Amino acid sequence: MRLIRLALPVYVELLTAVVAVGLIDTLWVSGLGSEAVAAVTIATTTENLALGVILCVGTGTTVLVGRRDGRAPLAPVIRTAWLLLSVFALAVAVPGMLLREPIARLFTDDPVTVGLTAGYFVVAFAGIPVFYAQNLADGVFKGLGDTRTPMRTALLCNALVIVLDPLLIYGLGLGVRGAALATVAARLATLAVSALLLVRRLRTGTGTGTGRGSVNRADAAAILRTGLPMSGDFLARALVGMALTGIVGRQGVAALAGYGIGLKIMMAGVMSFYALRQAAMIRTSRAGEADGPSSRREQAVPVVLYGLAAGLAASLVLNALAPAAVGLFTADPAVAAEAVWFLRCTPLYLVPFGGLIAVGGVLQAGGRGAGLLAATLAGFAVQLPLAFLLGSRMGTTGVWLAMAAGAALSLGLLRPAWRGPRAPGGATARDRAPRSTRTAAGPRSGR
Repeated sequence: MRLIRLALPVYVELLTAVVAVGLIDTLWVSGLGSEAVAAVTIATTTENLALGVILCVGTGTTVLVGRRDGRAPLAPVIRTAWLLLSVFALAVAVPGMLLREPIARLFTDDPVTVGLTAGYFVVAFAGIPVFYAQNLADGVFKGLGDTRTPMRTALLCNALVIVLDPLLIYGLGLGVRGAALATVAARLATLAVSALLLVRRLRTGTGTGTGRGSVNRADAAAILRTGLPMSGDFLARALVGMALTGIVGRQGVAALAGYGIGLKIMMAGVMSFYALRQAAMIRTSRAGEADGPSSRREQAVPVVLYGLAAGLAASLVLNALAPAAVGLFTADPAVAAEAVWFLRCTPLYLVPFGGLIAVGGVLQAGGRGAGLLAATLAGFAVQLPLAFLLGSRMGTTGVWLAMAAGAALSLGLLRPAWRGPRAPGGATARDRAPRSTRTAAGPRSGR
């Protein structure tokens, strides 16, 4: 149940921070016309790719803070993480602002939409440092075992966007650029709150032992080594998703529209898998993961079972609600039929996918993220050609079957990494190094 208590706030955070902001902007600009909606859609899609870049710093910091909390000073790793964030933010923000129009043209040839998207990008890319800083602050909180503060700040950010969007888009007549300004302003205010809470947390001290420390190469290498597989996994999924969109598009406009609607609805269930992944990563890193086969089995097997159960639960809910949920997005019977059929086929995909995503948290926290990324890429290497082949023979059903096959293969390839032989004597928890009495005595977050 500790895992679930950690995962529930993360689930709310992911729904609000990853999904809701883009939806809120889209809803508010819908009154400006289809070009405005298309511009915001392009911009939020690009921002998701930018998020994949900084995940390596955020998740790597979460794991290292979790490992060191109560065992070693945190100041060096936190300061090193902020320096890395600065480098990544500049590397994304500056080229993004300079190349905003060419980036927009990668998605559309319509000159009006390109202009609106470029206008959004001017503000959005300038706000990348704020976006990245919030991600890192959340990562530090999670490393300290606190998943509720990131959830609360995500809810605060969404509330501010809801208020600022109509004010800037229509009240001040800024249009699409107003939506971007509202999002960046809301994130900046939220970051100020998060920074204040984080400084207070580190100073008052729950045994974090921040102390003095300087930036160092060893911590930078450890952060990147731990976080890069997660970043690579995220970016690979985004790119494969774009390729699948092209394959589905061969089946016609109705199929493509139905696939897009189905994905949006399915995202509510998929976020529960990623919440389990983060919770497992936090718990494993803070427990002081031992690298023996018995410890590996002890930590990973229950997480896999939770992920499989979450996949099954999400599938059942999606099947039950499919017609009603799809009806909220379209009145076109052909599009609705494609979207409902996609959701009907999700159990074959979501069950192994849930296990795969969830166990990734244990593997990453245990320093086995490279194996996770390799298994993911192997699954994609089978999924894409299979989707093309089966799609040409079976239509969209073949594409959905290929997605299921790719997820099942990736999970199967990871089995040796998480299901090692049971060591004689069983559990190893009592052999782990104890947390310091200072940390154990302090209040624990996320409970």
